[in-house]
Amino acid sequence: MRREWFLRWSFFVFGLMILAFGISLTIKGKQLGIGPWDVFHYGLFLKLGLSIGTWSIISGCLLLLISSVIKKEWPKIGALLNMVFLGLFIDFFNWLLPPVDGLIGESLVYIIGVILLGYGIGLYVSADLGAGPRDHFMLLIVEKTGWSIPWVRNGIEIIIFLIGWMLGGPVGVGTVIIAFGLGPILGISIPQCKKLYSLCLKQETSTITNTSIR
Repeated sequence: MRREWFLRWSFFVFGLMILAFGISLTIKGKQLGIGPWDVFHYGLFLKLGLSIGTWSIISGCLLLLISSVIKKEWPKIGALLNMVFLGLFIDFFNWLLPPVDGLIGESLVYIIGVILLGYGIGLYVSADLGAGPRDHFMLLIVEKTGWSIPWVRNGIEIIIFLIGWMLGGPVGVGTVIIAFGLGPILGISIPQCKKLYSLCLKQETSTITNTSIR
């Protein structure tokens, strides 16, 4: 049981690291535009200071607070850690990664970043430790209204994108790619990451069984 929990938390934390790395790569290629939520966080960073990762944590905290008040229950530990770790990792990778020059370089970095977004989400979702603040809020709206997940998700991201754009966040074709193209990537990455988790779990179980026999 202890090894299974270690495996789950490893997938969870590593997934958030990959997700944050992907977000930072898209920010480095921001000439093409970044994802709707990142446009919002970047716009707040331009207008009010603080860091992009800090605004990610603050917005996530507000969404969790709203969800908790409406549902009258404390948020799950996975949602809280998702909020904090993702913001810290974004700031770390934004500090670590050098600037990218030229449209070709930014395009390459951007494409890699979008792919990593999908696989980062796939890894942390496969750990099944709870949805992040934004997904938690989206699911709450779906539960209360009965609307479909795609409509609610796209509606939220369009509103957030417009606010971020008015704040001066970088918008471009890449924003549209992430908003509507991330779904198909997740359709591939999530099953693959869940299969990887199952294989790792079986390997752990086999190792424990063999050790017990000896």
